[in-house]
Amino acid sequence: MTSADTDAAVETPAEAVAAEKNPRKQPFPRGFRETISTGWAERPESMPAPRAQAAYAAARRAKVSAAFPGERLVVPAGSFKQRSNDTDYPFRAHSAFVHLTGWANESEPDSLLVFEPTENGHEVTLYFRERADRTTSEFYSDATIGEFWIGPRPSLAGVAADLDVATAHVDSFVAGDDDLVVDVDEELTRFVSELRLVKDEFEIAEMRHAVAVTASGFDDIIRDFDRAIAHPRGERIVEGVFHQRARSDGHWEGYDTIAASGHHACYLHWTRNDGAVVPGDLILIDAGVEVDSQYTADITRTLPVNGTFSDVQRRVYEVVLEAADAAFAVAKPGVRFRALHEAAMDVIARRTAEWGLLPVSAEEALDADNGGQHRRYMVHGTSHHLGIDVHDCAQARREMYYDGVLEEGMVFTIEPGLYFQIDDLTVPEELRGIGVRIEDDILMTADGAENLSADIPRTVEDVEAWIARLRKS
Repeated sequence: MTSADTDAAVETPAEAVAAEKNPRKQPFPRGFRETISTGWAERPESMPAPRAQAAYAAARRAKVSAAFPGERLVVPAGSFKQRSNDTDYPFRAHSAFVHLTGWANESEPDSLLVFEPTENGHEVTLYFRERADRTTSEFYSDATIGEFWIGPRPSLAGVAADLDVATAHVDSFVAGDDDLVVDVDEELTRFVSELRLVKDEFEIAEMRHAVAVTASGFDDIIRDFDRAIAHPRGERIVEGVFHQRARSDGHWEGYDTIAASGHHACYLHWTRNDGAVVPGDLILIDAGVEVDSQYTADITRTLPVNGTFSDVQRRVYEVVLEAADAAFAVAKPGVRFRALHEAAMDVIARRTAEWGLLPVSAEEALDADNGGQHRRYMVHGTSHHLGIDVHDCAQARREMYYDGVLEEGMVFTIEPGLYFQIDDLTVPEELRGIGVRIEDDILMTADGAENLSADIPRTVEDVEAWIARLRKS
């Protein structure tokens, strides 16, 4: 045996501790330990060329370096989150880590991107745990990282070539007292969040891809409406159909799918999805595919389950569409981000006042200090930035976000809605239980706003034709 084989034959302290903590863990016999590392075919590793995102990630790191001269910066990927006992939730690396490394759905838990200050800026090193291959006892003994359990993991050399960044084993990292750490240091956390406000061309291409896959997921849902209608928990069928598309053509969903049928559509974050899908009702579907790069779409469509809007459903829907179009119309470079919300809310206030739902006039409801009565029927904001996170750039300063100015390269949503709760006595009975939201993903270009999701039907006529076409196919 080689020296590595001999080492593997000895029960390590880590194995002993693991056995004590896990009552299901059985000791490995000596014969197993002496032979487990032998008899394997060679597995040569070829070095990949740098991925397309590597150059973009390097440019982002250069901006971080320039903003923090002389400081040692640490960007953690994060760790596994325990689901129960020895079962973890699927790992998703910190968004700043993904943005600055280009390492996305294949990122390793407990990795660290470290900016070491130099006279001319920073040397950047990606620290992560080297592969636990068959030359180590972890190969068979550690179900978290052992390749016998979870399959091949990346090597230091392979990742260095793939991401075009220096790599080192995480055990060699030594924290410093003066380190600035993302999610600990406020200034660094804010900076890396604001860095994502304007997307580069790679990110914009990924956003287009995420929207395209999401559009296919909505098509799938409509094609399977009959199965959803037939099941007592049809909302789960809708959720599952979309999940299949997200996992087959992307990485995952960017957030928990909302499949809210009937009066459930009035609950803004209905993710329980355990209700029936009933002909005659509307179903509000808020869903987005996260592609392999971890950029996500965020689309909402509200659909008549039987394929046709009733008169009252149509009336509510067209007001929401009017509000969405009003917000889109004001979206131009140089306009304040908040102007989108103000444009949408102007429509919501005026139409609900016309319907006699407000105790005051639309003008009074729109008063910044004493108004807001119309917000009863739409309590959420109209827009948020979108990218690696569904609510991207969330640590940005208010003056850079809500009060910020729209720039070329920004990607955000427009998503007004109207929600009349089933027990809301301030509205006529015919409106109760109706919830409508229309949400699109918008790219700001030098020439104005582009609706990335415009090909997903959104007018009453187009939605009805969409449902009729796909349910026949």
